[in-house]
Amino acid sequence: MDIAASGSVQIACLFYNESSSQYTGDGSVDFHGKPVLKQNTGNWRACPFILGTEGCERLAYYGIATNLVTYLTGKLHEGNVSAARNVTTWQGTCYLTPLIGAVLADSYWGRYWTIAVFCTIYFIGMCTLTLSASVPGLRPAECVGSTCPAASPAQYAVFFLGLYLIALGTGGIKPCVSSFGADQFDDTDSRERVKKGSFFNWFYFSVNIGALISSSVLVWVQDNAGWGLGFGIPALFMAVAIASFFSGTPLYRFQKPGGSPLTRMCQVLTAAFHKRNLLAPKESSILYEIQDKNSAIEGSRKLEHTDELNCLDKAAVLSDAEVKSGDFSNPWRLCTVTQVEELKILIRMFPIWATGIVFSAVYAQMSTMFVEQGMVMDTTIGSFTIPPASLSSFDVISVIFWVPIYDKVVVPIARKFTGKERGFSELQRMGIGLFISVLCMSAAALVEIKRLQIARELGLVDEDVAVPMSILWQIPQYFLLGAAEVCTFIGQLEFFYDQSPDAMRSLCSALSLLTTALGNYLSSLILTIVTYLTTMGGSAGWIPDNLNEGHLDYFFLLLAGLSFLNMLVYIVCANRYKSKKAS
Repeated sequence: MDIAASGSVQIACLFYNESSSQYTGDGSVDFHGKPVLKQNTGNWRACPFILGTEGCERLAYYGIATNLVTYLTGKLHEGNVSAARNVTTWQGTCYLTPLIGAVLADSYWGRYWTIAVFCTIYFIGMCTLTLSASVPGLRPAECVGSTCPAASPAQYAVFFLGLYLIALGTGGIKPCVSSFGADQFDDTDSRERVKKGSFFNWFYFSVNIGALISSSVLVWVQDNAGWGLGFGIPALFMAVAIASFFSGTPLYRFQKPGGSPLTRMCQVLTAAFHKRNLLAPKESSILYEIQDKNSAIEGSRKLEHTDELNCLDKAAVLSDAEVKSGDFSNPWRLCTVTQVEELKILIRMFPIWATGIVFSAVYAQMSTMFVEQGMVMDTTIGSFTIPPASLSSFDVISVIFWVPIYDKVVVPIARKFTGKERGFSELQRMGIGLFISVLCMSAAALVEIKRLQIARELGLVDEDVAVPMSILWQIPQYFLLGAAEVCTFIGQLEFFYDQSPDAMRSLCSALSLLTTALGNYLSSLILTIVTYLTTMGGSAGWIPDNLNEGHLDYFFLLLAGLSFLNMLVYIVCANRYKSKKAS
């Protein structure tokens, strides 16, 4: 080949590489299913629409959830126990329905259309709820003295129809919005990967902005201006969320759904069991994988083989019959390496996922034991009385404070020492959050120790009254909990997105949300066991009705100890964790 021809080839190669780099390398496409140019789509230019959607949706959700028990008792005339049961059942449902939305998104519809459909269901639920509080015939009559007429079956039906449409709607949004936002950054571009870490920070920031407005402004509107307006404003913001989401459509990058992840997992287990008597080859290159650039799973890159859980590799072993016939089309008898690695990744992620349940149990104290502790402290500042539950605002303020500090100050400093793009890895960040949660529960215990000491000194142990110790002493524990959230919850968002298989990202996000529901159940279980053991023999127990004669400090120390043990288990699991390797 002469010099001129060689030069032409080099120029052609350079032109090819340059032009090919203009497109994303993670398999994302535009709205019409065509490869997308980086300069025209995704990145931060698409994120304001997604963050606006999330902020408005969370404002709408917390606008209902924060004060729901007040509406049930004050307007539907339910008893305290019945109202509390209905609230916890509804909230638990809101964290279980994401599994439905995640399977639909990963299997059939994709994240964009799943969000679009479930946003519409959400908005219908909000409008139904607003009507139930506004139309006289759809709400019970007001109380006359001490007589409060019960709601009719039709009134209950309309109200709970709206409430559970919201629960279904949020189930399609929760597991998809954060993943859809992260889809706007190309995994194969180092500069965009750094920006993706910032996106998760600002995503959680927008969640808490919505929560702060709801817990302050909307609660006041509901209590003072009426429930029709109090529910109507969240409905309006849900409409804004839908408009914001659709407005960004031309700028979005889309990932194609890859088929049912549950089916693929069952296929691996079935094929591995069927070939249990075959020997897996020592050379992983002999295992079955298609020769195309992309994997057999739509919208997913190929995954490299890992040397663990080798029993599952048998699903990718070619039997003599398959080699002779040349028929590799039965996925229940033969799976690709990528499909096997998908299941391996989920199994490897499980211990990390499980440690999040204990953290969620600690987080659950903010709306339970922290409030009960505040109720027996001095809630007055001059002539102003502070509702004990309102101190949860300091948790939100802490998150809003720490997110920009972490993103703009902590990450650049940490990057100089660790050399990591995001300052700390997702696992390191989550570990820091677990350590802070230990400090949080320790701070709550110290406040309670001091409060009980004052109660003893003033002879208030046998009296069910507030102790003259300012409720503002609770602020540090709320502030520490907010800092722990910024590390652990945002770290979980990053971890479950980055480490999950491409075609299972919505499902893994839903599983991370499931830790919140399980954490609440764990908190209830711990409380039940503690109450049973500490009241044996007729003693008052750690958490009696009169907290002045109890030992709530022991309960907080128990949770601090469990959090510390959980952190040690997490450290072991994190050190053993092997990261995903995608082609």
